[in-house]
Amino acid sequence: MADMDADAFAVEVFNELKTEGELLHSSAAWEHELLAQVKVRVLRGHKDTVKSCQFCANASKILTASYDKSVLLWDVATGASVKRFEKHSAFVSQAKASADGTRIFSTGWDKQVHMYDAETGYTLWSGGHDGIVTCGGWSHDEKLIVTGSDLDMSVRIWDSSSGSLVDAITGLHRSTITSVYFSVNDDKIFTSSMDYTAKVWDRKFKRNTITLEGHTNIVSDSACSSNERRLATVSWDKSIRLWDISTGEYRSKGCELLTKAHEGSISSCDFSQDGCSLVTGGYDHQVLVWDVDNMVQKLRLQGHLDWVEDVCYSPDQKWILSCGKDTTVRLWNVENAENITMVKESYKTIGLRLQNCVHCGKPFSSGRTDSQDGNGVCVFCRLQNKSKNQIEHLDDNTTVATLDDI
Repeated sequence: MADMDADAFAVEVFNELKTEGELLHSSAAWEHELLAQVKVRVLRGHKDTVKSCQFCANASKILTASYDKSVLLWDVATGASVKRFEKHSAFVSQAKASADGTRIFSTGWDKQVHMYDAETGYTLWSGGHDGIVTCGGWSHDEKLIVTGSDLDMSVRIWDSSSGSLVDAITGLHRSTITSVYFSVNDDKIFTSSMDYTAKVWDRKFKRNTITLEGHTNIVSDSACSSNERRLATVSWDKSIRLWDISTGEYRSKGCELLTKAHEGSISSCDFSQDGCSLVTGGYDHQVLVWDVDNMVQKLRLQGHLDWVEDVCYSPDQKWILSCGKDTTVRLWNVENAENITMVKESYKTIGLRLQNCVHCGKPFSSGRTDSQDGNGVCVFCRLQNKSKNQIEHLDDNTTVATLDDI
């Protein structure tokens, strides 16, 4: 799969839908060849590197943070930016929204953390570190947020409503914190760092319980699967490592390596909701999609013109979001990835059996269904069945626009 010609999947064509002049005045455009098997929509609005991106509000909105000192909230259905937050006086390193999209916080090079009301844009509270605030994340109960920094190399936990400091963790890392987020049950905190390690902090016992070592350069990001079985780490050493932290098997057998990956440093990663796929972004301008159950690369998505800074999956796993130094945000439609000829051939090469979903008829690898409860149903149909009522009804006549509406 490493030698796959990604241009067969997604090729950037700037004038396919609009003239150049029209594009300059539009917020979003589909930019791919007519026969491309992975459709890509490009959002423009930032004037400098887009450092982070996230789906929010039931995937009806996209939140981005940029070195142009702004945070933008985008409407997925229209591709337009609907709200701009400009509180920081320096680069914005990250922005994260609560699950319902009503509150947003951002971190910046000005050493500040700002919490906003998403609808009004009003700043609810502000806090800070002694150094650049590099990253952050919400607790799943949304009562707390966690942030990490560079100069003091600390992790701080804040009350999301009042902004009061709940806890400060120091001495965990020897260099800049590159990612920090809560576990599913909010009882642990995951971190990665420029000190070449990733760690797990137990909030109850207030101590570091897991240290993952092996990278030979900066660990730029990490991601944990929703069942907390696997932890993925990506690094400037160009490697992607998968750690089985549920059993601790890595202690005796080491981690698993995804090979033939990016051609340069890797910046970001994110697991799909079912934990079977991983998306990574790199400084080689590429977005890669991996089948982690079978340890193979599925897709190599090209189109970014510079470093890819952040990537993430939509909750329904049909879309991948990426952003980068080229100032763009890109929406990739990957729901039909299993239908791509090269993906099918790659699975056959490693002896993997493909089967058709009994509901939608789409092919999927046998490794992407649980033998106990899958019953021949692909992950998309399984997720859809679990979230039939996911679309939020605002009133009797109005619903929240989702990705399926675009």
